[in-house]
Amino acid sequence: MDILAIVERIGEAPTAALFGLITGMLFGIAAQRSNFCLRAATVEFARGGLGPRMSIWLLTFSTAMVWVQGAQLMGLMRAEDARMMAVPGTWSGAIIGGLLFGMGMVLARGCSGRLLVLAATGNLRSLISGLVFAVVAQMTLHGWLSPLRDRLSALWVTEGGRNLDLLAALHLPHAAGLVLGLALAALAILLSIRNDLGTRKLFMASGVGFAVAVGWVLTFGLSQVAFDPVQIESATFTGPSANTLMFFLLPETVLEFDIGLVPGVFLGAFIAAALTGELKAQGFEGAGNMQRAMIGAAAMGFGGMLAGGCAIGAGVTGTSIFVGTAWLALTCMWIGAVATDFLVDQRRSAVSPA
Repeated sequence: MDILAIVERIGEAPTAALFGLITGMLFGIAAQRSNFCLRAATVEFARGGLGPRMSIWLLTFSTAMVWVQGAQLMGLMRAEDARMMAVPGTWSGAIIGGLLFGMGMVLARGCSGRLLVLAATGNLRSLISGLVFAVVAQMTLHGWLSPLRDRLSALWVTEGGRNLDLLAALHLPHAAGLVLGLALAALAILLSIRNDLGTRKLFMASGVGFAVAVGWVLTFGLSQVAFDPVQIESATFTGPSANTLMFFLLPETVLEFDIGLVPGVFLGAFIAAALTGELKAQGFEGAGNMQRAMIGAAAMGFGGMLAGGCAIGAGVTGTSIFVGTAWLALTCMWIGAVATDFLVDQRRSAVSPA
């Protein structure tokens, strides 16, 4: 792809938005067809299983690492230039925000990325929850909740004005990330075969990871030819959801990668669902479920912004380049989700009458 020719034809900002749209559509199609969902994987794990949901998540997680680390070894991107790595990270934000996000995605029955995919298929519950998530994320970024986010983030930050590169901190060779990704991918494939997932599911689950790599490579390529500074980034849904919401609400906004990403995911998931006959209007099942979903979406909005990324942004995109706080945030998301499933859903099932 001749990125310079595209920039000269339509400009830098529209090119960034176009690359976001491409990344988002790839992600949306693959996520809808594979049923990728971190919340489903954590619940399955919390109930003692290593079934299909866990297989899909691990395959996405590992193949993102393989594609991204492979691209880096080929010179198609540099992790040290990525925005997530080039700015200070917050350990306290990763811990608190990760726990809140994990709790929220169990209550809302889906992480922010999954809610966006489901909304595209006609799930009104996910659409409303996604809007709550975006509003709270915006409030956390620039609104009433931003002072609280700043205080919690400042409790414990990374040193040196940058985030921690785990590979460098552990003095591992450049190929170590690719080797780890391949090992985890092999484990994921074995687990997928045991769960009889089928070739299509395997392909689409790995496609979610591939979309993450596409975002990194495209934004890095744009940064090499653009006159103005360009953020090197990929799929994430906390900041982009807030930015996309404000793009459609305020008159003075600019095109960027985020503005193409969120609509791209929605469009890709919609096309995939339409072609397979899976478009179906769904709503809330009672006031209690609605209240639960709203609380969960709000917790994800604040937690994701505090943690520096959502289940995709920190849990797949950030970990694929070995950002230290992203790995900690992902770990805390798992802890928060497993604890919430045990304390809320499993206990409620245990006390419910037969």
